[in-house]
Amino acid sequence: MCGIFGYIGKKISLKIGIDGLKRLEYRGYDSAGVAAFLPEIQDVFLKKKEGRISNLEKELPELSASLFISHTRWATHGKPSTENAHPHFDCKKEIFVVHNGIVENWRELRHQLEKKGHKFISETDTEVFAHLIEEFYQGNLEESLKKALSLIKGAYGIVVFSKKEPQKILAARLSSPIVLAQNGTSSIVASDVSAILPFSREVIFLEDGEMATLEPGKIKIFNFKKNSFVKKMPQEIEWKIEEAQKGGYSHFMLKEIMEQPQSLLDSQRGRILVGEGKAKLGGIEPIKDQLREIERIIIVACGTAFLAGKVGEYMLEEYAQIPVEVELGSEFRYKKPVFDEKTCVLAISQSGETADTLMAIREAKEKGILTLGIVNVCGSTIAREVTAGVYNHCGPEIGVAATKSFTSQLEILALLTLFLGRQREMSFVMGQRIAKEIKLLPELAKKVLKENFEKVKAVAKKYKDYKNFLFIGRKYNYPIALEGALKLKEISYLHAEGYAAGEMKHGPIALIDENFPTVALCPKDSVYEKILSNIEEIKARNGKVIAITTEGNKELENLADEVFYIPKTLEMLTPILSVLPLQLFAYFVGTMRGIDVDKPRNLAKSVTVE
Repeated sequence: MCGIFGYIGKKISLKIGIDGLKRLEYRGYDSAGVAAFLPEIQDVFLKKKEGRISNLEKELPELSASLFISHTRWATHGKPSTENAHPHFDCKKEIFVVHNGIVENWRELRHQLEKKGHKFISETDTEVFAHLIEEFYQGNLEESLKKALSLIKGAYGIVVFSKKEPQKILAARLSSPIVLAQNGTSSIVASDVSAILPFSREVIFLEDGEMATLEPGKIKIFNFKKNSFVKKMPQEIEWKIEEAQKGGYSHFMLKEIMEQPQSLLDSQRGRILVGEGKAKLGGIEPIKDQLREIERIIIVACGTAFLAGKVGEYMLEEYAQIPVEVELGSEFRYKKPVFDEKTCVLAISQSGETADTLMAIREAKEKGILTLGIVNVCGSTIAREVTAGVYNHCGPEIGVAATKSFTSQLEILALLTLFLGRQREMSFVMGQRIAKEIKLLPELAKKVLKENFEKVKAVAKKYKDYKNFLFIGRKYNYPIALEGALKLKEISYLHAEGYAAGEMKHGPIALIDENFPTVALCPKDSVYEKILSNIEEIKARNGKVIAITTEGNKELENLADEVFYIPKTLEMLTPILSVLPLQLFAYFVGTMRGIDVDKPRNLAKSVTVE
């Protein structure tokens, strides 16, 4: 959460530099700021503004700089305000800091520094960094930063410069991502790859306990935990700059919804052996013998990725016959999980930086447990820390609400099910059938989006002013009911609940009346008749029903108020298709209510702090 972008090199316009920050706005948009060293006056230009980056941009003069750091904030300590915006600075206004993360002992440190005469002007934990560095500064910024970091408890991705040493920028990391790159005589630092893409596709990821010194065209990395220099080779990022742009769409969210036929194709490319009825997953091939011995899988994830894990639970248990538990990363590390040598922990995270999921993986590793990952961002922390894993390869996802990453995660879980199932008792015939159906998913997704786009838009217009929604599903589509409700909450700010349809009579049906519409997921599958009964119960109480069912099934047209159709596929794969109209519905309701769906209030794309 929060976005950092810094630059040192040949002079560039500050407004060009702000473009790098804009690419990170999905990480936070409560306030923004920039600090730039101006050599002609040997002083620092500082500008901070509450709200979106555009507010800051409007007030930037025509300035060029060879060194600047900038930040877009998602508030943790202190309300959104100009005073609490980054960069923060010391008493002498010589040291400037931007920071992602949380300083857990900031009150104690602030109290000590105030007793020594330091004057604080913000309510943030970050300002402690600037004053600590000032306290230790004796002409060497690296040494003063190392000493400051030794007192900090918590998590940080921090970038610092001093106007007394304007030939360098420092960066350090502990549990919050920092990415570095070089481009000729320039060096760049950011909290996310997307900001670096216009400058370079070769990046270096800082590890926990590492500090980098960036000079024009030169980067040195020092491990301050081990007190030694580190040599790192850059990694090439497969994403293209065009993929992180809107490409003519009004919102990133809509672009990413409509990209799903392609992202599903990219996620499965080279991974399906239809003739053999197998999945080829290169990232886990080296440990396939270990996986053959696994008798239990614990999936850890947060948010939408957690719901992908819930679908994966059904897949893996039914077809690979492996017991699966799905745990919220934010709860897992505070439990006392029971492991044995035949347990595997699987992390699912689009960014690969989700703090709670990362900590769950580290807990499992501490216990000597095999760890796997399903991650979209190559080289991210979870991708580096798990024993093995599978990349989504679905391209950058900029919209805060997960769309294409979710369907990609479901597809990867289906491939993993095929991989593990064929190691066990899954027959060749069943393997072939699953492989063939996965192969068809990109075309089926294209059909769903094309045939439902205008109809979903019309239904959204009809229902946008309702204040409450219920989403129901069974078996594979129960997690999709949860996901549909989550999407609507995230980007329309409407109250929505997802429920297992079989639980209706245990409480939720009390909510139903003509003003509380229900979205029912009812493809023609093994539980179709059951959920049909639930719809009858809702209609008997004057509830409105929006249904999603399999094409050719006309039975619901006389029962539901609105019906969307998806093509027939294997039951285990229906969630990948049934979620698409729900994503469109949430998008249209949100935009019709005047909400910026790419930047919903109080949310950020990557949750990199607890």
